[in-house]
Amino acid sequence: MSTIFKNKLANNLGTAPTTVLTTGASVTTTVLGLSFTNTTSSIVLVSVQLLDTISVTQAYFVQNVIVPPNTSVRLINGGERLVLGASTSVVVSGNTAASLDMVLSYVEIS
Repeated sequence: MSTIFKNKLANNLGTAPTTVLTTGASVTTTVLGLSFTNTTSSIVLVSVQLLDTISVTQAYFVQNVIVPPNTSVRLINGGERLVLGASTSVVVSGNTAASLDMVLSYVEIS
């Protein structure tokens, strides 16, 4: 059994739903941290959805969270964890084009 710590980085996320992570079919994935930075001078809203690609079921993890201008918000931090099932995608969107940078930290156990 191996444990691998990883990061996913994305910049200029905006209004188009963007898949930032898809878990493997044979690994357990736990998100340890998720933060967004608003790179604009206006308020931006961010939404994160989880998509089970096997059952084709989609649900919001968070919807329309306010990210103040030129600041960051941590959606998963401290002792929180988000356990993702096999073949699950994390999909991010905002209300403003090219306005968000993201850092997602996770661990895969296989």
